Amino acid sequence: MFMRYLFIGLLCCSLTTAHAQGTLRDYQRSETLKKQLADRAYHIPRQINWQENGTGLVYMIQTTKGREYIQVDGQTGKRSNAFDQEGLARQLEQALSKTIPAYQLPIQGLKRTATGFSFDAEGSQWTYDAGQLRKKGSMSAMNRYWGDRSRGEQVRRLYTPDSSYSAIIKNYNVYVRNERSKEEFPMSFDGSEGEYYSSDLRWSPDGTKLAGTKTRKNTPHLIYLIRSSPTDQLQPKLETRNYLKPGDALPIQEPVLFDIASRKQLPIAMDLIAQQYELSDPNWRADSKAFTLEYNQRGHQVYRVLEVEAGTGRIRPLIEEKSKTFIDYSGKRFRHDTPDGREIIWASERDGWNHLYLYDAAKAQVKNQITKGNWVVRNVVHVDDAKRTILFAASGQTPGEDPYYLHYYQINFDGKGLKALTPEAAQHEVTFSPDFSTFVDTYSRINQAPVTVLRKTTDGSIITTLEKADLTEWEKAGWKAPEPFVAKARDQQTDIHGIIIRPTNFDPSRKYPVIEMIYAGPQSAFVPKAFSTNTAMHELAELGFVVVQIDGMGTSNRSKAFHDVCWKNLKDAGFPDRILWMKAAAQKYPYLDLERVGVYGTSAGGQNAAGAVLFQPDFYKVAVASCGCHDNRMDKMWWNEQWMGYPIGPQYAECSNVTHADQLRGELLLIVGEMDDNVDPSSTYQLADALIRANKNFELVVVPNMGHSAGGDFGERKRRDFFVRHLLNVQPPRWNAAPVATEETPGKASRSER
Repeated sequence: MFMRYLFIGLLCCSLTTAHAQGTLRDYQRSETLKKQLADRAYHIPRQINWQENGTGLVYMIQTTKGREYIQVDGQTGKRSNAFDQEGLARQLEQALSKTIPAYQLPIQGLKRTATGFSFDAEGSQWTYDAGQLRKKGSMSAMNRYWGDRSRGEQVRRLYTPDSSYSAIIKNYNVYVRNERSKEEFPMSFDGSEGEYYSSDLRWSPDGTKLAGTKTRKNTPHLIYLIRSSPTDQLQPKLETRNYLKPGDALPIQEPVLFDIASRKQLPIAMDLIAQQYELSDPNWRADSKAFTLEYNQRGHQVYRVLEVEAGTGRIRPLIEEKSKTFIDYSGKRFRHDTPDGREIIWASERDGWNHLYLYDAAKAQVKNQITKGNWVVRNVVHVDDAKRTILFAASGQTPGEDPYYLHYYQINFDGKGLKALTPEAAQHEVTFSPDFSTFVDTYSRINQAPVTVLRKTTDGSIITTLEKADLTEWEKAGWKAPEPFVAKARDQQTDIHGIIIRPTNFDPSRKYPVIEMIYAGPQSAFVPKAFSTNTAMHELAELGFVVVQIDGMGTSNRSKAFHDVCWKNLKDAGFPDRILWMKAAAQKYPYLDLERVGVYGTSAGGQNAAGAVLFQPDFYKVAVASCGCHDNRMDKMWWNEQWMGYPIGPQYAECSNVTHADQLRGELLLIVGEMDDNVDPSSTYQLADALIRANKNFELVVVPNMGHSAGGDFGERKRRDFFVRHLLNVQPPRWNAAPVATEETPGKASRSER
């Protein structure tokens, strides 16, 4: 939320009627709602962690006391307090020299160990055994930037399984050392700085062969960010990031194979791995007779699993996927090889739905389709090779149910014996024990409170009920559950799912502008299905709006045809389906005013929000676009080539907000963080430039020190004020007329990465 408190009084806002919308009183109610709901949805487990031996688990729940930590016997379901919270609080106070309330313990990652507990707190790692607190050390900082992922350039020595030989990269070439005689000899001679042998080497299990890759470097693509207001100096800083964009050159990788006895390299043909986007590291078979590779062709329309024969270097395809549109390698790839290497379980959308197939590796052909039907496998949890069973998550399997509800199943390799383990018609969020014999299942709907149970994996039967959510405080605050709503898509056949959120003071006799929260990124579906304690859309509704969220065509987790709508067509963003959905909702609920429709989004949602007022200006009137990739040629390579294709063609310009800036007819606010290294900020600046050249009015907010986000608290306030001004025709409160609390430091805002 954009501030910690609102100044008292109504002097800064003129209330025209007792039922006006967008007034200071509405802002105050919005802020109050957040405070009334925060941490008051009780008995919903968080931070669920199983003990490594599977005998028990721990989790945290919010109760009327605060945060309570619970431990559960993994077999019987017996539930008890995990530890003495008062005692731990006292010891933490002594260690940290600060007050620590017993039911507001600042701990994360709580785990049950053989002797007690371990957790993270205040930047350090701790153990709590037999009532004694001990500090283990400091938590190491993580480099979260996605673009700096060097591959195969680290210097390290790798040993054979019996430690008789080792391999290392020296002067860009492969050297092997006999660990008994200490003789070291080169296996390659042609490595160089521009074309080097990777240190990601793989010994065969019998230690007679060495596989790896030789990499031809590409030219880095650097983007430049100016940190205008650094905290450690007065003058600004120039920072750079390695950031490949669509069409940029990629490293070329060549698989290599060395025979240690002869000290020779065996040649491997490149025909099946040309035009590569990516080539995986080698993975040896247990018998050392071959290793496998995965090849992703640039453009993502061909994907192969390949096998290289260890004795000859001969390469052959085991599996080949082809698509006229795209292969969703980044979201749906799954492969499991049986220990003997004779069979492969593989995920594919070849029949129009994401399903599992069993391959005969020797014959390089399908033995049988494991799952089938007009539904999708969403995730494989575990493969039991001994029992020849697969534990997986899927959606859409139950007719008449929301096709996005996630359920868990077990099936045999031969496609028989399908068992439903989570039968309730709801979204299921599960955590399995290490041995997969039992699991915690929290099931809920967006409008149904969560229930948490402990189940047996054999048949899904309930061992015990652990928690039932208590929403009493939410109901007292006037919270209204989102309403799921379904309407037909542009084809008049496919169901489009979304939710409707109304304010606590909702009056059906009044007219309400509609605001859509949009994110049409094709990598997933985004309308929440489980109960959520995120109240951001509810807070926005309190200002006098009805807020909706919709998954249109072009998003994932449905059929391949549903997903393919996005192919080379990101400007579509499912808008035809979204508009029909809102029109159907307005037919049922006449208080929805479709003459006043706003839209907002972040990242890909920022591209969508701006696209709404450029490509659909007759319907969408007001948009707030945060850190959008407004021209897909300006954004990261992996995400954009996945959906927009390669080579770069006219579709990129056709889908660009920048090249269509002259079509703006509504109101547009652009928000960007100057330090965004997820989506290049220049994408927003170039849209602003195009709008200026087209003589269009718009607003631009650049947030100093901010990374990839919606602008933090300040951006939230600007967004809400923009909608109040342009959809309600009301001037927002004059925030500068009286002091407000210090806002969050922009640079500390969370960074979501696509």
